[in-house]
Amino acid sequence: MTSPDTATLLEEAADRIADISRADLQIMLRRAALLLRNSGSIAFEDDMEEALRDLSGEFGKTRNDTIRFIVREWMERNTYLPVHVLDEDGDVEERLD
Repeated sequence: MTSPDTATLLEEAADRIADISRADLQIMLRRAALLLRNSGSIAFEDDMEEALRDLSGEFGKTRNDTIRFIVREWMERNTYLPVHVLDEDGDVEERLD
Protein backbone atom coordinates (compact mmCIF):
# COMPACT_ATOMS: atom_id res chain seq x y z
CA MET A 1 0.00 0.00 0.00
CA THR A 2 1.40 3.41 -0.98
CA SER A 3 0.93 6.58 0.98
CA PRO A 4 -1.01 9.41 -0.70
CA ASP A 5 0.97 12.23 -2.30
CA THR A 6 0.99 15.77 -0.95
CA ALA A 7 -1.54 17.04 -3.50
CA THR A 8 -4.01 14.32 -2.51
CA LEU A 9 -3.54 15.09 1.18
CA LEU A 10 -4.13 18.80 0.55
CA GLU A 11 -7.26 18.10 -1.50
CA GLU A 12 -8.62 15.83 1.23
CA ALA A 13 -7.82 18.46 3.85
CA ALA A 14 -9.66 21.09 1.81
CA ASP A 15 -12.70 18.81 1.69
CA ARG A 16 -12.71 18.48 5.48
CA ILE A 17 -11.09 21.75 6.52
CA ALA A 18 -13.19 22.08 9.70
CA ASP A 19 -12.04 18.67 10.92
CA ILE A 20 -8.32 18.90 10.26
CA SER A 21 -5.99 19.97 13.02
CA ARG A 22 -3.85 23.06 12.67
CA ALA A 23 -0.71 20.93 13.17
CA ASP A 24 -1.68 18.56 10.34
CA LEU A 25 -2.44 21.48 8.05
CA GLN A 26 0.92 23.08 8.88
CA ILE A 27 2.73 19.86 8.05
CA MET A 28 0.94 19.54 4.71
CA LEU A 29 1.54 23.18 3.80
CA ARG A 30 5.23 22.89 4.69
CA ARG A 31 5.54 19.79 2.49
CA ALA A 32 3.80 21.64 -0.34
CA ALA A 33 6.10 24.64 0.14
CA LEU A 34 9.14 22.38 0.04
CA LEU A 35 7.93 20.73 -3.15
CA LEU A 36 7.26 24.12 -4.72
CA ARG A 37 10.61 25.49 -3.63
CA ASN A 38 12.41 22.48 -5.09
CA SER A 39 10.42 22.33 -8.31
CA GLY A 40 11.73 24.08 -11.36
CA SER A 41 8.44 25.54 -12.41
CA ILE A 42 4.71 25.25 -12.09
CA ALA A 43 2.82 25.03 -15.36
CA PHE A 44 -0.50 26.85 -15.57
CA GLU A 45 -3.10 27.19 -18.30
CA ASP A 46 -2.36 29.82 -20.94
CA ASP A 47 -4.74 32.43 -19.50
CA MET A 48 -3.17 32.10 -16.05
CA GLU A 49 0.35 32.32 -17.49
CA GLU A 50 -0.59 35.50 -19.31
CA ALA A 51 -2.07 37.01 -16.13
CA LEU A 52 1.09 36.03 -14.21
CA ARG A 53 3.28 37.69 -16.84
CA ASP A 54 1.21 40.86 -16.63
CA LEU A 55 1.25 40.90 -12.82
CA SER A 56 4.97 40.16 -12.69
CA GLY A 57 5.58 43.16 -14.93
CA GLU A 58 3.36 45.41 -12.81
CA PHE A 59 4.95 44.26 -9.55
CA GLY A 60 8.49 44.32 -10.95
CA LYS A 61 8.99 40.79 -9.62
CA THR A 62 9.91 37.46 -11.14
CA ARG A 63 7.19 34.97 -11.98
CA ASN A 64 8.06 32.79 -8.98
CA ASP A 65 8.15 35.80 -6.62
CA THR A 66 4.73 36.84 -7.92
CA ILE A 67 3.34 33.35 -7.28
CA ARG A 68 4.82 33.40 -3.76
CA PHE A 69 3.26 36.82 -3.16
CA ILE A 70 -0.17 35.67 -4.35
CA VAL A 71 -0.09 32.51 -2.23
CA ARG A 72 1.09 34.43 0.87
CA GLU A 73 -1.67 37.03 0.41
CA TRP A 74 -4.27 34.28 0.02
CA MET A 75 -3.01 32.43 3.12
CA GLU A 76 -3.00 35.62 5.20
CA ARG A 77 -6.48 36.63 4.07
CA ASN A 78 -7.82 33.16 4.83
CA THR A 79 -6.12 33.11 8.26
CA TYR A 80 -3.70 30.30 7.50
CA LEU A 81 -0.84 32.71 8.26
CA PRO A 82 -0.68 35.62 10.68
CA VAL A 83 -0.98 39.07 9.14
CA HIS A 84 1.88 41.49 9.75
CA VAL A 85 0.72 45.06 10.33
CA LEU A 86 2.89 48.18 10.31
CA ASP A 87 2.03 50.68 13.05
CA GLU A 88 2.56 54.42 12.67
CA ASP A 89 6.16 54.22 13.92
CA GLY A 90 7.06 51.57 11.34
CA ASP A 91 7.22 48.69 13.82
CA VAL A 92 5.81 45.36 12.69
CA GLU A 93 3.30 43.55 14.83
CA GLU A 94 1.50 40.29 14.24
CA ARG A 95 -2.27 40.39 13.91
CA LEU A 96 -4.27 37.19 14.28
CA ASP A 97 -7.65 37.89 12.69
